[in-house]
Amino acid sequence: MDYQELLLSVRLLPQVDQTKLLNELMGTSQEEYLSVRKEQLFNKQVGCPHCTSKSYYKFGTDKGCQRFKCKGCMRTFTEFTGTWIDGLHKKSQVTEYIDLMIEGKSLDKISAQMGINKKTALDWRHKILSALEQDSGDKMEGVVESDETFFEESQKGSHTMTREARKRGKSSKDMKTRGISSNKAAVIVTADRKGNLNMCVATTGRISKEDIFRSIEKPLPQDAILCTDGHVSYKGYAMDNKLKHIALRGDLKQYVKHGVYHIQNINNIHGRLKKWIDNQFWGVSTKYLQNYLGWFRINEKLKGSVNQKKELITASLQNTDALKRFHYIDVSYQWLLATQ
Repeated sequence: MDYQELLLSVRLLPQVDQTKLLNELMGTSQEEYLSVRKEQLFNKQVGCPHCTSKSYYKFGTDKGCQRFKCKGCMRTFTEFTGTWIDGLHKKSQVTEYIDLMIEGKSLDKISAQMGINKKTALDWRHKILSALEQDSGDKMEGVVESDETFFEESQKGSHTMTREARKRGKSSKDMKTRGISSNKAAVIVTADRKGNLNMCVATTGRISKEDIFRSIEKPLPQDAILCTDGHVSYKGYAMDNKLKHIALRGDLKQYVKHGVYHIQNINNIHGRLKKWIDNQFWGVSTKYLQNYLGWFRINEKLKGSVNQKKELITASLQNTDALKRFHYIDVSYQWLLATQ
């Protein structure tokens, strides 16, 4: 078998098997993928997950994981404390799950292939997604675009409905204004021209200045130029943060100003996001929408990556609040409903 025949044979393999073959050739094991945080703790690059102190020392092992004890708060922790892997009983299957997740396999196919319960597959998905952070506003620079888009409220997967049922994809009956309704979740998307991206389920219905402040966790740098539509809330946000603001009024057919100021990048992201959610998942529950925004954002970040699995695992293990955020999904959803 020559090189071309071998290459063709490899390309005919499923994506998950191609990834396994690549890992074998590179000599990469699951332990190496999951050891990134342990190495950071050994090198004092990260702090205690309880108090952030970097004054800690090795303190035995716990179920095969390295344990540490913090001199600041006197609490013990392992390399996985607070991360989405914390408490998993089947850590040996983590990298296989990530492979199938990247490949876009459904929960049914993942549970069948891995021999795990579908509820377990769902929980693993949202534990991972709960770990994916959005870019904070202070990292953005130059021209920053921001605009909102709307998703019909969905209770997909729920056994009890708090509203009248409708066929998936159909609009709610009380929608009187295009794009704005109390039964729609408003997602504020903010991005600069260098790829920094923040996506937040801000509220239901019309957004306010306070929603924009919440969505962009940290104030934009004062030398940033904010480009938005004519929504008055963005003007208020820009004034409060002393930002130069370029407002584009669609009703006056203002789509580009001075050849560089526009929100076309954000509109493009809106279109790709909705297509991805509709085609990949046939819509998602509003309860989990923020998690899927994090997934979309990391997909955008990892485009062209030669090892998406390693980078996804590395990014997700940096968040020691992941497990807490996973357990607060219901609370966050109830808060969102309270904004109606």
